[in-house]
Amino acid sequence: GEGCREGGGNMAASGQGDLEGLCGAERPGAGELALLGLAPSAPSCPHGPALLFVKTSQGKEEGRRFYACSACRDRKDCNFFQWEDEKVSETRLVAREEYNRNHQPPFTHRQNVERYKNFVLLPLSKRRFCQECQQLLFPAEWEKHLDHQFLCNISIAQLKSPSQLLYPLENKKTNAQYLFADRSCQFLVDLIIDLGFRRVLSVGTPRLHEMIQSKASREDFRVRSLLLDIDFRYSQFYTEDEFCHYNMFNHYFFGGEAAYEACRKFLHQDNGGRVIMVTDPPFGGLVGALAASFKKLMAMWKETGKEEMPMFWIFPYFFESRILEFFPSFSMMDYQVRLNPVNLLNFSHVPSGAHCSSVGPPRGHKSCQKTCSSVGSSP
Repeated sequence: GEGCREGGGNMAASGQGDLEGLCGAERPGAGELALLGLAPSAPSCPHGPALLFVKTSQGKEEGRRFYACSACRDRKDCNFFQWEDEKVSETRLVAREEYNRNHQPPFTHRQNVERYKNFVLLPLSKRRFCQECQQLLFPAEWEKHLDHQFLCNISIAQLKSPSQLLYPLENKKTNAQYLFADRSCQFLVDLIIDLGFRRVLSVGTPRLHEMIQSKASREDFRVRSLLLDIDFRYSQFYTEDEFCHYNMFNHYFFGGEAAYEACRKFLHQDNGGRVIMVTDPPFGGLVGALAASFKKLMAMWKETGKEEMPMFWIFPYFFESRILEFFPSFSMMDYQVRLNPVNLLNFSHVPSGAHCSSVGPPRGHKSCQKTCSSVGSSP
């Protein structure tokens, strides 16, 4: 029975408390949990290498260090737990590897790409999408999904707008549940074009990527995008050069070296020129973990000889001081981004010398607000 429960112990019962406390602040305080980062030999859960935490009291470590899932702050989503100094038996390691394999998607990205190619060749009446499994269905698979709700006659236009087909994921602390509204997406695209950027690294911004992809066939539209997102469902609609399954909390490419190289190749095109990163992390994301991953993406881009990659970071305004701890050159701006279904956020920073107007209600509007920070460098 040792390998049956992946968690290996109850975190709350162990005296470590719940990781929920890390959502607001990661700096150690009285009786809080502190994020120590990604250790070189960290064990893995289905979401990649785990992060190292410790309980603190008055700024000092108190108790044993432990590993927990990088992406899920709620243990019901992923209950991985292991003490840093714990000796894990071979039996449990084997069981963990099997557990991780069993919690991976049913198809690989490459298989999904092939499925998409064959799916678009089907007559319209043969194209279905299972709403419960969130999966494109071929006629041979219909029988297995008879008890499920599904959509029929999936058009090419629908396939080009996957965010309209897919249900928003429920856990906003793990996934960016609220997506950009069309108006905000168009504003961002126009802004990116006006600033002279030609390639967008879209980290956790599927709607922005989707809009850019929808315009890519136009001769007068030269902007390209690569989506990095933890939501593997998008692999059903995008090729390996358009989407990488990615965990922004531990810089983990689920597709391994091939996915890493796809991202690197995208950033290095035209010697790294005219690239901007746009990211909209989950509301409860750990700033320290995000910053570590973003710096690694920037380091990948810096291999071209550039100094600092321009970036838009959309996040709650009250995290400004935390973001500035890791990126002192960032500045918070007052651009607002409208989200579906109803949320309104502040959006910040464009590279120096640019002039833009805001989207949404005026500053101080009493609604859900987020801010964005960005490196102030020119394209």
